[in-house]
Amino acid sequence: MKRIYEFARKPAIRNYTILDLQDLKVTGKKLSMANPSNANEIRACKEAGIDLFVVGMDQIDDVRSIAPTHFTRVGSRWAQFDSNEELLADAFEAMRRGADMYYTLRSLNAIEMMTREGIPVQSHIGLIPTFSHYCGGLRGWGRKADEALKIFETLKRMEDVGVIAVEAECIAEEVLEAVNKKTSIVTFSLGSGIAGDVIMSFVADICGEASEEDKPPKHAHAFGNVGRLHKQIHEERVAALGQFHSEVVAGNFPYQQTNISMHEGERDKFFEALDKWSPTHQ
Repeated sequence: MKRIYEFARKPAIRNYTILDLQDLKVTGKKLSMANPSNANEIRACKEAGIDLFVVGMDQIDDVRSIAPTHFTRVGSRWAQFDSNEELLADAFEAMRRGADMYYTLRSLNAIEMMTREGIPVQSHIGLIPTFSHYCGGLRGWGRKADEALKIFETLKRMEDVGVIAVEAECIAEEVLEAVNKKTSIVTFSLGSGIAGDVIMSFVADICGEASEEDKPPKHAHAFGNVGRLHKQIHEERVAALGQFHSEVVAGNFPYQQTNISMHEGERDKFFEALDKWSPTHQ
C-alpha cells in the first residue's frame, strides 16, 4: 500500500499508483481489472482480490466508501459532452471525487488538454465498439500487417500527447505483444492476449451471467455460472408472485398469522363505542 494525496489534496492510501502501473512494463507483473457496477459487485471484487476497478462516475463514491484503497478508473462516454471544456470539467470532477485515472475516447487535442492539467488519461485502441460502424461491425483488429502498424502509430501519437494507458480491445495477440515492448503506455488487454500489462474483463463475463439466449464475445470466459442462479431466482420470484396472486383471488390471503389483532379486551369496547356512535359525536 502507498500513501498518497488524492487530486483534491486529501490524504489517502492506494494499492497501486500511476508509477506502479508504469513499472509493470519492467517487472512483467500482471494485474487484474474488472468493472463492478454496484455496491454488491464492488464488495465481491474487493473480496476476490481484483487489483484495479473501472467504474462510472455514479459508482466512484461507493468505491471510495467500500474499497477506499483500490486504484480506480472513471470515464465518460464519447458523446456525453458537447465540448472539450465540458469534458475537462467532468475529468476534474472525477479526480476530485477520488478517481485515479480518467478514460476518454475523445480526440488527441482533447486528451492533450487534460494531460496538460496533470490528469492521468486512458484512451482506447483496437476495436472501439462506439466506432464499429466505421470498420464493418464488431471484429478483431490487427490481423493484417497494415492495420497492425496503424495500431502502433496510434499508440505513438497518444504517447506524444501524454496518454498514460490504453484499453487494448480485441487486438491480435502477436500485435499487442510486439507494440507493448515499444511504448511507455500501459496496456490493458481486453481480449488481446496475455501480453497486456493489465488483464481486464467484465464482471458479467467473468461470473457467467449471460443468459442462454445471449452469445458472449470470443474473449468472454465464464469462471462461474451466476446466470444459472439468476434464472433460478427469476423462477422462484415468478412462482412466489403467482402463489400470492392465487391466494388473493381465492380470498385466503392475508393469512391470520400475518394480521394484526387488537389488544385483549379492546375489541368489545371498540364495538360498543362504534354502535353508539352518531354524527353528534364528531
